[in-house]
Amino acid sequence: MKPKNILYLVFLLVPAIFAWIMASNTFPYLGFDLRHGFLGTKTIKTVETPLFQFSFYLHIVSSLIVWILGFLILLPIFFRKLNFHRLFGKLYVLLLIFIAAPSGMGLSFFANGGLSAKIAFFLQSTIWAFFTLKAWFFIRKNEINLHLRWMIRSLAVTWAAFSLRGESFLMIKYLGTAPIETYLSVVWLSWVGNILLAEILLMFGIDKFFLNFLKISKPR
Repeated sequence: MKPKNILYLVFLLVPAIFAWIMASNTFPYLGFDLRHGFLGTKTIKTVETPLFQFSFYLHIVSSLIVWILGFLILLPIFFRKLNFHRLFGKLYVLLLIFIAAPSGMGLSFFANGGLSAKIAFFLQSTIWAFFTLKAWFFIRKNEINLHLRWMIRSLAVTWAAFSLRGESFLMIKYLGTAPIETYLSVVWLSWVGNILLAEILLMFGIDKFFLNFLKISKPR
C-alpha cells in the first residue's frame, strides 16, 4: 500500500473509532436521567433549566450526526458519487448551522469553569458556524479548492471533541495536571489547537492532497 493511502486510512480510521465511542457515550443520555454522567457535575437548578435541557439534548444528538457526516464526506466513494457527497454536505451544514452550533452557544452559558470556559465554548460554536458558512458560500460559487480549505477548518472545530478528550487524558497522565487546570486548558486548546494544526496542514498543501488523491479537480 502506498504511503499516502496508509496516511489517508489512518486519517479516516481514527475519526471512525471516535464516532463509535461518541455514539456509545451519547445513547445513555437519551434515557433522560438528569444525573447521568456529565449531568451529575451540574447543579439540580441547572439541569432543570429548560434552556439547558433543550440545548444539551439537541447538542449531543446533532453533534454526533455532524461528526459522522463530516467523516462520511471525506470518504473517497462519496467524493466520486457526488449526489451522496452533496446530500451529506447539505445535512452537515444544515444541522451544524441551525442546531449544533446554536445549541452549543446555549450550553456555553452553563459551562463549568467560570467565565473563561463560557467564552471558550461560545467562541468555538461561533467560529464553527462561520467556517462552515464560508465553505458553503464557496461551493455555491463552485470554488472547489476554497470550499475544501474552509471545510478542513470547519472539520478541525468539529473534531475538537476528540482533541478535548485526548488532550485531557495526556495532560493528566503525563503532565500530572489537576482536573480543573486540565479542563480550563483543553476548553481552549482543543479547538484553537485544531485550527492552528489545520492551518499548518493547509500551508503544506493538505487541500491539494485531497484534490489529487480523490481526483475531484485540480487546484487553481
